[in-house]
Amino acid sequence: MRFALLLLLAVAAAPAAAAELVVTVRTAAGVPVPNAVVSLYPGGRAAPLGPTQGAYRVAQQNTQFNPFVLVVPVGASVAFPNLDAFRHHVYSFSPAKRFELKLYAKEQNRTVRFERAGVVPLGCNIHDQMTAFLKVSDTGLAIRTDAQGRATFADVPTGALVAQIWHPWLRAPANQVEARWAVKPGRQGQAVTVNLRPPPRVAPSY
Repeated sequence: MRFALLLLLAVAAAPAAAAELVVTVRTAAGVPVPNAVVSLYPGGRAAPLGPTQGAYRVAQQNTQFNPFVLVVPVGASVAFPNLDAFRHHVYSFSPAKRFELKLYAKEQNRTVRFERAGVVPLGCNIHDQMTAFLKVSDTGLAIRTDAQGRATFADVPTGALVAQIWHPWLRAPANQVEARWAVKPGRQGQAVTVNLRPPPRVAPSY
């Protein structure tokens, strides 16, 4: 009896089983979709956030933002270094974070803190063709897909899971679709098919 009780206590104290989950995002034609953001909510709840003091940055280089999509946790500070030989003026009108970084020159840097979850589109007030997006996440399980359309998660809790897939050109309300999966221990994969709009065309400005 005592042994059985100790065994039950050991099982209760053991960490929950975890899985490795590979999510692949493609179009209906089978084309991989990079720069999608896959956000996971185990049991429908947000996972603990990662560090907010990471090396998060969106550089301005060759008259474009790099990266095009950046995922950061709520509370993160993001650097906006100017690596071009001319000035930039970065701004966003997003409800998640409205800000303006007025003209600053080569090798200068500005930093902005993002306190609310949501999508923050970025623009340059001088170069209209420059666009990028910050996805400020309220869950610690949020990853941008790579060139093959894959987002690989380690240590995902097993059980019911809600997944949100966002992309700036995705044809859906708020540019986002949702999926529900049952995650089992071990390595496994899930595939998501999305429909994308053509990206907007903006004439270069000089």
